Amino acid sequence: MRHANAVANAAGLVAGYALDALLGDPRRGHPVAGFGRAAAALERRLYRPGRLAGGVFTALAVGGPVLVGAAAAYGTRRRPVARAVLVAAGTWAVLGGRSLRHEADTMGRALRAGDLPAARQRLGHLCGRDPSALDEPELARATVESVAENTSDAVVAPLVWGAVAGLPGLLGYRAANTLDAMVGHRSARYARFGTPAARLDDLLNLAPARLTGLLTVAVAPTGRGDRAQAWRVWRRDRADHPSPNAGQCEAAMAGALGVRLGGRNVYFGRSEVRPFLGDGPRPEARHLARAARISGAVGLAALGLAAAYPLTVGRLAGAVARRAARSGAATRFVRPAIGGSGRAATSAGAEVGSRR
Repeated sequence: MRHANAVANAAGLVAGYALDALLGDPRRGHPVAGFGRAAAALERRLYRPGRLAGGVFTALAVGGPVLVGAAAAYGTRRRPVARAVLVAAGTWAVLGGRSLRHEADTMGRALRAGDLPAARQRLGHLCGRDPSALDEPELARATVESVAENTSDAVVAPLVWGAVAGLPGLLGYRAANTLDAMVGHRSARYARFGTPAARLDDLLNLAPARLTGLLTVAVAPTGRGDRAQAWRVWRRDRADHPSPNAGQCEAAMAGALGVRLGGRNVYFGRSEVRPFLGDGPRPEARHLARAARISGAVGLAALGLAAAYPLTVGRLAGAVARRAARSGAATRFVRPAIGGSGRAATSAGAEVGSRR
């Protein structure tokens, strides 16, 4: 049965990825949007300008989906087909690879046509920067950076957590990532309340972001990039970003495309100056299609690893853990018999104790 469930998880991840690639996000009734509305209602009840309130909010908002996923996984433990269907539906709901590539292509068409007003209006679909004064290179840079970072957030990380923890991992990761987008940014309201959500998202993305960077290096030729240059820039610049994870993805993408990312970002009401990542010119419209191709190739590579994990490393880790648990239980069971009999062992223990 464990093997059947591992196969079901792997099949569900593949099927869910295929649904996202073919259909994209649901046009109506998106589960993530529904979660966002529920989380906003919960925030209104729990908000206080402190980290304790933010921690309670984060625990409840993320714990709810995790419990729902765990209950569904438990209920389908002897029904692998139903398990596969649920994992496929969950994977489709939390992935955003097709939408990400579509936004990059749409931005590229607007920039190639010289339609800056349309491009500025479209940027809000990718990030929260103020686009009102951005020219083509800055709009292209914002798009490349968003594609690089969201390849991890919207594709690789959900697949990683789905592979490691099944349906609870899928739902829990997406809940945490959504909360970070809602309350994890720097503002007067969320300076302390949003910190727990931001830190949880950072923690959950530590491994996926680094995997995204490595996969970007590996698949750089799919976007007419140089793998050696991507590797060099990733190793040199990945730690320069203020985020512990975004720099991993952006540095690798900058090296793969041969462009320079970073600089001054203007948001609504604040601005940030970030270190430069990569060498070469600023991005242009022609780089966006290449970035989208690299993002798609990274997603496929991550899918292969995620689908293989439940059938290989996951099963091996589970077997080792069960063997260790049985060994520990057996040791506890026989320990009183050491020394010939329980009474003898007790007497020996008492004698040693008296000598102390």
